[in-house]
Amino acid sequence: MTYGHTPVLLAEAITYLGVKEKRDGVWVDATLGLGGHSEAILKELNPEGRLISLDRDAESLALAKERLSGYKNFMAIKTEFSGIASALAQIGITQVDGVLYDYGVSSLHFDRAERGFSFAQEAPLDMRMDRESTLTAYDIVNSYRKEDLERVILKYGEDYKFRKIAYAIIKNRPIKTTTQLAEIIRKARSGGKPEKIHPATRVFQGIRIEVNAELKEIEESLGAAFKILKLGGRITAITFHSLEDRIVKRFFNYEATDCVCENKRMPCNCQHKAGLKVLTRKPVEAGEEEVRSNPRARSAKLRAAEKIGEAVVEK
Repeated sequence: MTYGHTPVLLAEAITYLGVKEKRDGVWVDATLGLGGHSEAILKELNPEGRLISLDRDAESLALAKERLSGYKNFMAIKTEFSGIASALAQIGITQVDGVLYDYGVSSLHFDRAERGFSFAQEAPLDMRMDRESTLTAYDIVNSYRKEDLERVILKYGEDYKFRKIAYAIIKNRPIKTTTQLAEIIRKARSGGKPEKIHPATRVFQGIRIEVNAELKEIEESLGAAFKILKLGGRITAITFHSLEDRIVKRFFNYEATDCVCENKRMPCNCQHKAGLKVLTRKPVEAGEEEVRSNPRARSAKLRAAEKIGEAVVEK
């Protein structure tokens, strides 16, 4: 079996995670995908080290488990990454040395036309990362109210022609396939005029995020991961668009601050203590060579932080 996915910022992720300094540690790859980052971690571990990888996509999970079946210190669990603490608790793990995130959509999702993530091939409107979940892209496109469609397109797709696009979608219901939706968006956005990127790109992103509650998952998982980190443990997160990166940056900066009072001029009663040390003053980005060989790396940003204490907030 061949695996077409090329992990982004692989060397940088392993370095910032600190695996080589704790080869006997307990590590978590919270976004397993096809197992590229997991395999790199496993190659650095000694026999006492352990890696637990998480994914909510049963198909990705099965392929990655097959790929990594030769490693005895590897375990894969089906769960959303927001369920990291409970998933680990079920196997008796309450503290870990590091957690890696590689957000966004895996190559598998785009390559499998029937999953409905790509507008390049005709497929049913699906976009579910977990095919056991109930909400699909079809439901959003065909049943959301105009106000809710506009919210998804603007907030998650960051497309400022959200009103025109939402109106066009409602006008053309029912919409059954990815290519049908993409053509409606193209005409609504530009009247068919050429654009630098495909006119459906942002809208498809917004719908996908809504289907999979991606931003909520990130927010909940970062907090859970922070709690189970050992002192000196690290979180490394790779993001692919500004919405993801903003959440990671905000979380790291908040937990790296002793005082979170809004008005710094007033006497401070805040008991918030820094729990993280940010290791990346600016996000790490892929070099020219990696971008040439793997265009997906162009938008990738890596941020990392190390746990230095337990953050405490007293009101």
